[in-house]
Amino acid sequence: MSGGHFYEGARWHDGHFWVSDLYAGHVLKITPGGHAQVAVELDDQPSGLGWLPDGTLLVVGMKSRSVWKCPAGEPPRLHADITALTGGFTNDMIVDRHGRAYVSNLGFDLFTGAPPATTTLVRVDPDGQSTIVADGLQFPNGLVISPDGNSLIVAETFGGRLSAFTIEDDGSLSGQRCWAQIGREPSWETPHSLLDTDFAPDGCAIDEEGCVWVADALNGRVARVAEGGEIRQQIKAPDGFGLYSCALGGPDGRTLILCTAPDFDDVKRKATREARLYSTKI
Repeated sequence: MSGGHFYEGARWHDGHFWVSDLYAGHVLKITPGGHAQVAVELDDQPSGLGWLPDGTLLVVGMKSRSVWKCPAGEPPRLHADITALTGGFTNDMIVDRHGRAYVSNLGFDLFTGAPPATTTLVRVDPDGQSTIVADGLQFPNGLVISPDGNSLIVAETFGGRLSAFTIEDDGSLSGQRCWAQIGREPSWETPHSLLDTDFAPDGCAIDEEGCVWVADALNGRVARVAEGGEIRQQIKAPDGFGLYSCALGGPDGRTLILCTAPDFDDVKRKATREARLYSTKI
């Protein structure tokens, strides 16, 4: 599928792939055959997606630093404003089986050259109450939960790693650990120095064996990574495009969807519709 501004937040749910188009302001619901329809229009910049136990879609609004509740056929309504708990635009999200949403944020404005700063991970409970559950993260981005539901894994883009936490019964996180160091950790002196890494983990998905498929935002690829950091498989984006998010699904659970664009320059992506969505069998 082509013609998007910038696809992000890819997920598989209820027999469909779902993606946000950041600069179009909508969420797409896509059949395995590739037919897309607009599921949600958001007066914001949508990104991370997840679902409450009753099937209600949650959408991250990046600019408002909020999570929006989007019941089918109804206008979006505010679920949680987490501005006070974040250091920059909100970004990706994963929702656990209890309806608790874990939301990442950028920490600082990378696009305007603001000084780098570490930041938080926020949990939004089903009633909208919000809590910081981790801090000091280096540009937390994509999020997945292990198949057994006991661990949360977050991609720290400018840490070059996947970090893991144990999810406690009350939804708090403990036992922070490096799950896989897959890139060189860059210097945090300037926004430019952050790009000095050989793997910048971005959006991700997890398979039934517990390996994480993670996009590399700087090198146009997705890698299947085992705990400890072994890269077991890599797929490059076609035509030299960048690759920023992925989701694993399809009727047999073996279709990988890839969100690609020429680059992540927000000015260029807003002005054109060059993003492409690919699928491949694994």
